[in-house]
Amino acid sequence: MRMTVLASGSKGNSTVIASARTRILVDAGLSCRELLRRMALAGEDPATLDAILITHEHVDHIAGMPVLARKLGIPVFITEPTHRAWVRMVTPRTTMSYAQWLDHLQQEKLARAQAAAHIPTYELPSREAGAPCLASETWVEPAQTRVEATIDLSAQAQIPVDPDVEEDLSPTSNPKPDPTFLPSVEYFQAGRQFSIGDLAISPFTIPHDAADPCGFVFEADGVRMALATDLGYLPPNVKAALRRVDVLLLESNHDLEMLRDGPYPWSVKQRVLSRVGHLSNDATADFLLRDYDGGATYIVLGHLSESNNAPELARITAERALNDRMSLLGNRILLATQATPLESINV
Repeated sequence: MRMTVLASGSKGNSTVIASARTRILVDAGLSCRELLRRMALAGEDPATLDAILITHEHVDHIAGMPVLARKLGIPVFITEPTHRAWVRMVTPRTTMSYAQWLDHLQQEKLARAQAAAHIPTYELPSREAGAPCLASETWVEPAQTRVEATIDLSAQAQIPVDPDVEEDLSPTSNPKPDPTFLPSVEYFQAGRQFSIGDLAISPFTIPHDAADPCGFVFEADGVRMALATDLGYLPPNVKAALRRVDVLLLESNHDLEMLRDGPYPWSVKQRVLSRVGHLSNDATADFLLRDYDGGATYIVLGHLSESNNAPELARITAERALNDRMSLLGNRILLATQATPLESINV
């Protein structure tokens, strides 16, 4: 199996997972053009991709997905809640300002007043005072109140028409492309294993502020690779999923002191630090020290913040946690970056 991290960070994430017969792209958080460029740099052929697999709907994981999927004509594997959230994100919505809303109310008020002014009046047939009303008497609209309107359909041809509008309304005009169109969509559910080609994929729920975020374990020919980024902490189900893997891509997003003293607004800092935010260097190190089984050949630290972390800080914190378990044959620490693809990992 092979893992090639094309990009990892808050500006875009994408990773190629390949087996002997299957190649998938996990997330497409860069533009289509940039994804193709990164694949060329890494020696990956886009034409051999079998599918795109999505972790969650945040822009840094999904930005180039629709264009790339349409360009290559490949299916997108995604959970239904994530797909729905993405569709809502990209569907154009009509909004109005407060002034436009007031104008809209005024127009409705005028329309109601005009409609009320055109209500016809009705009179009863005249009869002598005190005369009984016969059952045969009915309401009759006087002749003078009747208005018969005729419409000259030929007059429509005399109405001036804006040439641009006429072109838009013509049968031959091309409608705007649907931004939500994908060649094929396949739904999966966290906790239920599925396969793409010869790759067995086990999705698991992760704690993050998205509709239905997932991490994955990939397995083929006895080799297991795991991907877990964008999670606020490591719950028991995630810790269990990350056992017995040969390659582990794990988040090490920020240094706590750098985040607290950094440029982010306090509200963003609170989000990052929350239990649906991102793993700090210390949180990742705590997992490696206490819960990691030590079986991976490579540990890739990913989603490093460019503003609130330093690559060497992330590396040193993880190495201290691993202590004497690092060797040339196991637990080698690699850093995935935002700017350039990581050299392919073959196991």
